[in-house]
Parts: sequence; structure tokens; C-alpha cells
Amino acid sequence: MSDMLFKASHLKKSFGETEVLKDITVEVAQGEVVSILGPSGSGKSTFLRCATLLETMDGGSLEYEGKYAVRDEGGKAVYASGDELRKIRQSFGLVFQNFNLFPHYTALKNIMLSPVLTQKRNEEEVRKEAMVLLEKVGLSDKADAYPGQLSGGQKQRVAIARALAMNPKIIFFDEPTSALDPELTAGILRVLKDLAKEKMTMVIVTHEIQFAHDISDRVVFMADGNIIEQGRPQDVIDHPANQRTRDFLNLLTE
Repeated sequence: MSDMLFKASHLKKSFGETEVLKDITVEVAQGEVVSILGPSGSGKSTFLRCATLLETMDGGSLEYEGKYAVRDEGGKAVYASGDELRKIRQSFGLVFQNFNLFPHYTALKNIMLSPVLTQKRNEEEVRKEAMVLLEKVGLSDKADAYPGQLSGGQKQRVAIARALAMNPKIIFFDEPTSALDPELTAGILRVLKDLAKEKMTMVIVTHEIQFAHDISDRVVFMADGNIIEQGRPQDVIDHPANQRTRDFLNLLTE
């Protein structure tokens, strides 16, 4: 795949004696939406944290746009230099399940902060783009509101706008709706569907099976630190080949 944006190969991660990720290989091409499904404790969030350099891998390699963030050298994960990692970090965005906004900054300032500070971009230009992004996520009237004045769904939409403000090539979402009630969830899923229509490359850890089915080019099912199966949603969700996948989906659709 020449348009491959992201590749994790044979990723391994343990916490103490517990192997959380055993041998995870995932590739994501430009414009692709990949959903990661699986029971709690299957390693989905740890995979995302390793992929976004928040957690150190024990083994395997990690590439963004053909550049190695982590190389596998004799079974050990060897990280690129600080400068190289800083460049690579510009390639991706991450949206957390609990928003992680700065409480003492307005919605607008939360969105502007990173482009101005880390990308050293012109403040006025960033402000204009941030206002466009607020409109895109349906919050143009909330630019001056502080996180404490926003609902959970609104905070999550600000967090999505903040990730988009860095113009990343790929955005990772860690259960973006798990902290929200169903009504607010629908709003966030609409925003993600719009991004998918615009061909934004996304990796989404989610429990929303129908949403994953509708939006994804590919679905990855994880359990016990392994990828059990992956493929088109019509295959993995509608006709799972593996009993473990079937059991999981049956539980959720009962």
C-alpha cells in the first residue's frame, strides 16, 4: 500500500507480568476508517496509547507515512530521536474519552493553543480556522464558553475540533462516546460520519457496533491482547468467522 499512513507491526506491551498486547499488526491507508472493537480489557486503549506514543512499546515497530517512530531491533522496541518523534507527532491527532480540555481556557483557546505553540503558526490565521472548526462541529456560538459551561457532548466536540486544528493526517479516537448519554452520543457520531465523508483517516476504538458497521472501511476485533479477526464490516460484524467474535457480538445485540 503506497498510500499507507500508519503501520504497527508485531506490537507487544506488558505491564509487569501481564501481557496486554501480544502481537498486534494493523495498517491504515489514507482516507480509511478503521474501527477497533472488543471487550473491556482486550488491549484496545493500550494499543491506541502505544500508537500515539503515550505509552512505550516493549516490542514491534511503528511507522507513520513510511517513517519509523519505533523500530524492532532484535525483538526490542527502539524509539527514534526526540526531533524525529516531534515531527512524527505532527502526523496524528488523538481524541480521548474524557475530553482532556484545559478548564481555564475557552473553547476557542483550547483549539488554538497547539497550532500556535507547537506549530508556531500565525495567531490570527489559527483563530479564523478555529472558528470554522467550531462551526463544523456545531458549536460556533460556544467560542467563549469555558469547559465547565459545556455539556459532555459539547466538550467532546471541542476536543475533536482541537485535534483537527493541527491538520493531522490521521486521528485516533479512544471510545469518544463512552462518557456520554445516548442523545449526546448521536451528535458525536454525526460529526465522525461527516469526517468520514470528507475522507479523514480515522482509527476509532468504539462499542457502537452499528456505527462501526456503517462508517468503517475495516473492522478489527481484539480480545485478550490479540487481533482475533479483521476485515470489512460486512464480514466481521455480519458474518464473523471466529467464535470469540460471535460471542462478543451476540452479547451486545441481545
